[in-house]
Order: sequence, then C-alpha cells, then structure tokens
Amino acid sequence: MEILIKASQFILSLSLLIVLHELGHFIPAKLFKTRVEKFYLFFDYKFSIFKKKIGDTVYGIGWIPLGGYVKISGMIDESMDTEQMALPPQPWEFRSKPAWQRLIIMLGGVFVNFVLGIFIYIMLMYAYGEKFLPNDNLTDGVWVQDSLATKAGLETGDKILTIDGEKIRRFNDITLGLINGNNYQIERNGEVIDKEIPIDFISDLVDRGKDAGAILLPRYPFVIAGISEGSVNLNSDLKSKDIVVSINGNAIKYFDQAQAELDKYKNQDISITVKRGTEIKEVAVKVTDKGKLGVGIGQLSFKDLEKLGYYNLADIQYSFAEAIPAGWNKSWKTLTNYIKQLKKIFNPSTGAYKGLGGFISIGSIFPDEFSAESFWNITAFLSIMLGFMNLLPIPALDGGHVVFTLWEMITGKKPGDKFLEYAQVVGFILLVALLLFANGNDIFRLFK
Repeated sequence: MEILIKASQFILSLSLLIVLHELGHFIPAKLFKTRVEKFYLFFDYKFSIFKKKIGDTVYGIGWIPLGGYVKISGMIDESMDTEQMALPPQPWEFRSKPAWQRLIIMLGGVFVNFVLGIFIYIMLMYAYGEKFLPNDNLTDGVWVQDSLATKAGLETGDKILTIDGEKIRRFNDITLGLINGNNYQIERNGEVIDKEIPIDFISDLVDRGKDAGAILLPRYPFVIAGISEGSVNLNSDLKSKDIVVSINGNAIKYFDQAQAELDKYKNQDISITVKRGTEIKEVAVKVTDKGKLGVGIGQLSFKDLEKLGYYNLADIQYSFAEAIPAGWNKSWKTLTNYIKQLKKIFNPSTGAYKGLGGFISIGSIFPDEFSAESFWNITAFLSIMLGFMNLLPIPALDGGHVVFTLWEMITGKKPGDKFLEYAQVVGFILLVALLLFANGNDIFRLFK
C-alpha cells in the first residue's frame, strides 16, 4: 500500500509538470500561428492509451511514462520527422518563423517550470509558513552519530557556524550543506576552527545507504523507552518515559554523555536520578559488564524537546505579501543547491555520480502517507529541477535548440537541417545513456 501511495503521488506530480511544461511550448506556438501536430502526456511509441484530434492537433496519452512532448510542424525534435523537413518550408511551420519567435517557443516550457516552482513555494509559505529548528539554538552543539561525520572532522559538541562562508540558519540544512560544500567552520570549546570537507564525503554517504540514519542529530536527553526482556533492571523502578538526569551523582543533560559515565561503573550497583513528569526520583539500578542498563532508548520529536526546554523552534507565518520574497528565496536556494550537486556529480573524484538516481529514487522521496504540504514541496522542487535540466545545452533538450537559435541570431547563419538532425541523434543518445545509468543505479541499490 505504501508503494502504491508513493507511486500515485509521483505519477500525479510528474503528469502535472509534463503537461504544464509542454503547455509552455504549445501556447506561444499557437500565438505565433505555428501548427502543433501533437500534444502528448507520456510517449506513444506504436500506440496510445488515448488520443483525440481537435483542429490541427492530436491530444493524447502515451503508454511510456518517461516524459511527454509537443510535435511542432517544421521542427527537428524527438520525432525525427525527416520527410517533413525534406519538403519546402510552409508559413505555419516552426522553421519559417523569425528566430526571436522560435526562441520564445523553445523557452516557454522552461519558463513555465520556473514560474510554477516559484508560485508553489510562495503559496506554501503563505499557507504553512516555516517551522524549523534554528541552528543557533544548538548552544551545546551537535551529536555526532556516525563515523562519516567523524571522518569529516566533527565531534559531539561542535557548533557548526558556516559552510562555504554562508551562515547556517536551520539545523536541517547542515547535511545538505556538507554535501554541496567544500569547507566549513565550527566552534569547539570556545575556539573557531576551519575544516575542509573530504572530497569523497558524498561517495561515503551514498555507500552508507539511505536507511543508515542521520550522521548528525541535535543532542537529545536520555529518555527510557522501556525495559528489555532479560534486562538486569527488569525488576527495577525504572519506567517508560523516564529522563535520566544524573548517574551516581554526576549530572548529565544529554544521552551522549551517559555512556562515558556508565563505563565507570561496569558490573556495579549504582543510583541514577530520573525526571518522571514533574517528579525527580532516585532509582537503584545495575550496570552490565558492557556499561549498559538494558533499556530501550526513546526518540523525541522537536516539539517534545521544545516542551522539555531543550530547544526553541522557529514558527514563522507570512502574509501573502511577505510570502512572495520568502517563496522566491526558497526557489533560488533550491536552484543553487541543485546546481552545486550537479557540479559534484561531474567531478568523478567526489563519487557523487553513485548517488545519481532515476524514477525509483524520485518516487521514493514522496512520503508513505499523502500530505499536501509534502506533495507540493516535492513538486516545486521537481519543477525547478526539470526547468534547469531542460536548459542544459544538449541538442535533444530545449537548451540545445536555444543554443542553436542564439547562434543564428548572433551570426545571422542558420544551422543546416542535416546538422540539426545529427545533433538531435547525438543528444538523444546522451540522454538515453544518462537515463540508463541513473535507473541502473536505482536497480543496483535495490539489490544491494
């Protein structure tokens, strides 16, 4: 059922983005009296699930959910209609239109993607505002959860100040910042230290697997979730939801401080102090030969931590006027982060190419249960990503056509039809290779 919910959200989001992207080409083509022969959601190789001709255009749904397209008369595109191109140009054809009109038609899809992404982010800011844990609230630093963070030079208690010179505003931005960045600055025991992010940080992160958990967390209190069967403290007075605040008279505030204290008392009977609701209680416990209490560790939400006085969460609400710049800033941040990640992917030494994913990876980012806020957040991200990807100067993409049209406008020389055909084939091969690699990565990770 969870897979079905994820897949349904993915298909709905993808369909919306494809239709609006192609509409971005369709509308200016019609405005400039250019004939559009087909408008398709998904690809219709050999047959269509649905099609209907209205005027000069066949509207349809294909059976291959890898994208969509509009077929514009007199344009060399993925249809590779060389027979039409061999005939004399007609007034309604794309190739007969002035270069500036062709440029607008080609940029229409990308324009819609960017505008849609910005619009969604603005509306999300207006409807939901922003709720996050400010990085400045982590006055006692972070909890290092994984050897990968240790390899990057981090220790529990470090306060992460900046990444690539940019101040970290949200705690949740830290891991993405380490992925995209090259260096960072921390405060450790009152000293400010500059650190380099290892070149293979992303490679190691991918190798951990997506289910390995966070490499960093806010520092949590020692909350008891329950007593394990067979535990040396099964018959003790410990209760679920107790918060350990002292071990044998030594105060602790965070769970990461507990192990060092317990290691001092292996195989001993000791007293610990717990906070139980509003009460403070002393409890006699035994410590195992491995320095454990034999209890389950409870996880707390940010809201729970706020109630306990550990952190103050930011909850910013925006008027519609305020949501406009906030949504724009969110869109710009999303785009620049994506560009940084692409740069890492094209640098083999980072190993970021191993994290490149296809449809399974994209589908997996949708939540197991439908949430309007999450759905639209992901759709906005995908819209901006799709817009940027289509701007890449690859012949089979909008960006490739834009490059050739700009060349014509600058030099006054139009590339020949044969050259454009060959360029389209090369671009198509590159895209197929990228598609196979990305989805191959997904399959490899599934088996791994």
